[in-house]
Amino acid sequence: MLVDRPFKHRQYPPCIILWAVRWYLCYRLSCRDVAEMLAERGVEVDHTTIYQWVQRYGPELDERCRPHFRPTNDSWRIDETYIDIQEQFYYLWRAIDSSGFMLDFLLTAKRDTKAAKRFLSKVLQREHVEQMPRVINTDKYAVYPGVIEDLQESGELPEETEHLPVKYLHNILEQDHRFIKLKVKAGLEFQNFWSAKLTIRGYETMNAIRKGQIVGIEKECLLSQNHFISEIFGIAV
Repeated sequence: MLVDRPFKHRQYPPCIILWAVRWYLCYRLSCRDVAEMLAERGVEVDHTTIYQWVQRYGPELDERCRPHFRPTNDSWRIDETYIDIQEQFYYLWRAIDSSGFMLDFLLTAKRDTKAAKRFLSKVLQREHVEQMPRVINTDKYAVYPGVIEDLQESGELPEETEHLPVKYLHNILEQDHRFIKLKVKAGLEFQNFWSAKLTIRGYETMNAIRKGQIVGIEKECLLSQNHFISEIFGIAV
């Protein structure tokens, strides 16, 4: 639930908080790295405070950006990658279109039929997913054909949607996984499932912004991207 004054009662100015959150989500940094960068600019912030800011404002960034996403196309790529949380594997389901724009993502404890179906149903409900898929490309994981069939029978997916388990078409998504995986490593891993879930929402949204998925904001224009983030949080730039 979005609030009108998201920075109310915070000790630091909103612009400082957004700097820290954006740096952490955008670059391969730990919270201690961000604290040092702020200290160089004369702002003393404990790294645990930055961690709390990321947990609080990463998901809010996701919510505030969603209405501004460009519509995706009808050629989908779906895959799952593992995330190590305290020496236990969890699974991050991710979907993009053929342009590289994010459809959606979901972190789950299991990699099974139930999780795959839940993820695909979630993707289909997103407002920026305006076109039903003409084709869904996956790897050769055995659950996908049955899940797609079930969704077609229930009417959630068109019957004419084609399923292509072709590995080389997956390269664009495999490369996109790297943005998340490298940031997890740089951030010194997650402490638990819920902190991972909240932080990944911020990672994925920042990745979408940097890829040019926001209407009216170009991929190469970092200044416009930064101004956009300030504006959706109600901060004058």
